[in-house]
Amino acid sequence: MSVLVGRNAPDFDVAAVVNGSQFVDSCKLSDYKGKYVVLFFYPLDFTFVCPTELHAFQEKLDEFKKRNVELLGCSVDSKFSHHAWLRTPRNRGGIEGVTYTLLSDMNKTISKDYDVLLDEAGISLRGLFLIDKEGVVRHQVVNDLPLGRNVDEVLRMIDALQFTEQFGEVCPANWNKGDKTMKPDDEGLKEFFKDA
Repeated sequence: MSVLVGRNAPDFDVAAVVNGSQFVDSCKLSDYKGKYVVLFFYPLDFTFVCPTELHAFQEKLDEFKKRNVELLGCSVDSKFSHHAWLRTPRNRGGIEGVTYTLLSDMNKTISKDYDVLLDEAGISLRGLFLIDKEGVVRHQVVNDLPLGRNVDEVLRMIDALQFTEQFGEVCPANWNKGDKTMKPDDEGLKEFFKDA
């Protein structure tokens, strides 16, 4: 497994479905320069854990937008499969109502570049990559197929990154927005633990 943290996120240029229904033939990561991006991979359309995740991201879409974050979902399915799944009601296993961009990685190039492809199965693990405004990967996590993600944890990591960028302080374990942070030096550590 490659660690991409601290490296430029691999660019791509693929077909996608945007706004829940519109086909586009070219969607590039570089189109989002100047914004934060959460790129997340899921195994396949019309499966089981996947719709729970896609709906969970949609339910928090306003929170991502408040943080200037673009959500990009990605699987090895075609844009036509994405579109059909987007037209399937939630109570029938569909993702009707999802409005963020779904990338079509039919050639599996994005999955390979981000090192989440399961070659034998031809599908992707549940990889997630937080990419900063300059296109650098700042956080990554990869789950096995049956393990769904926690969207609130993704938002927490975005808050931590943005806080660190803005104030130059670091965010300790279990930090949430509004919690105590520390300066990244010995004095900062002592100050953090002074009441412990």
